Amino acid sequence: MKRILKPLVFVVAAIYFLVDAVVLTLARPIARWLAGHWVFEHLRAWIVSLRPYPTLALFMVPVLILEPVKPVAAYLTATGHVACGLTVLLVGELLKLVLIERLFCISRDKLMSIAAFAWWYDRLRQAREWVESSGVWQLARRWSLLLRHAIRTHMFELNAPAQKQQRLSWQRR
Repeated sequence: MKRILKPLVFVVAAIYFLVDAVVLTLARPIARWLAGHWVFEHLRAWIVSLRPYPTLALFMVPVLILEPVKPVAAYLTATGHVACGLTVLLVGELLKLVLIERLFCISRDKLMSIAAFAWWYDRLRQAREWVESSGVWQLARRWSLLLRHAIRTHMFELNAPAQKQQRLSWQRR
């Protein structure tokens, strides 16, 4: 039984990290874009003024509220509402990761001053490095890069005739 469960758990963990990595690639630019807006400057100043443990409590809010999105999305998908389930998963994960990314960027030093948080963060980082060094992860990463390249190439080819048409119309004027 243990022989069967170990690869299954590994695959589930790899898929979990892969989904988070894909969503995180979308979340980081959005988080940076949000950080540049003056509206969030007062909120940032308030977060910076907090002490370490209130900062930790604030950091946990998006996790506690938005982590149940995954089972809800799985339920919706399993009951035949695939598009709705995937939308809920994508929006929930994106929102969670954007909030966590911004909060962590703003308050990393304070959070790392809490010994238990620093210990868990180090373990999470080690686990992520272990998964990313595995052959399955390397293969998935290679496939994702190839897919990304193929999509960009395809989009470039789709846009090339339109750009050529624009150039011709500008030359005629």
